[in-house]
Amino acid sequence: MRRLARTKAPVIDRIVLHDLSPAPATALEGEGMHEGLLLEGEDLSQRDLSGVVLSECALLGVTAHETDLRSSRLLETRIERMDASVLNLSRAVLRDVEIHGSRIGALDVYESSLSSVRFVGCKVDWINLRGAELENVLFEDCTIAEVDLGGARATRLAFEGCRTERLSVRQSRLQDVDLRGLQLVEVDDLQGLRGATIDGARAVELATSFAAHLGIRVED
Repeated sequence: MRRLARTKAPVIDRIVLHDLSPAPATALEGEGMHEGLLLEGEDLSQRDLSGVVLSECALLGVTAHETDLRSSRLLETRIERMDASVLNLSRAVLRDVEIHGSRIGALDVYESSLSSVRFVGCKVDWINLRGAELENVLFEDCTIAEVDLGGARATRLAFEGCRTERLSVRQSRLQDVDLRGLQLVEVDDLQGLRGATIDGARAVELATSFAAHLGIRVED
């Protein structure tokens, strides 16, 4: 019997930022290209920054309620302690991005491309990754009420020390997706878990759901 290959872990490139220039929130403009900026304690709430490019930047302690970052490009950028009720990053490109200790209500990243992205110690009510392309993405010590991967393509995605109430994987395409570090309550479509890895404890928790999916009646 052929043995299955072990699950491949995400490969996350380390971000090293040097000689950043402090800048006010007004320095950022939609469709603008910005490199090497440090925004600390600034308020970007309700700003239309769609199409903006941030390269080798740091956003620290920034408020971003209902900020529009659609079709933006975040490259080699670090975000720490962001507070946002709604953050729109739909159809964006995130490459070599780290998001630490942030509190976000609704994070819209649908149809976006995420490569070498790391979330650490974040609390998110809902992350919308529908139709997104994820490669080498890691969530560490995060609490997310709902993770929506419907229709997404994910390769080398992992969760470590995380918890979610609901995981949506309807029509998703998963490869080397490691869910062993994700405590979850509900999965909306077990067929969508094909290509994911779970541990024995998760398999036991989902046993009733697996049985129902296969048409098996469980009676004591």
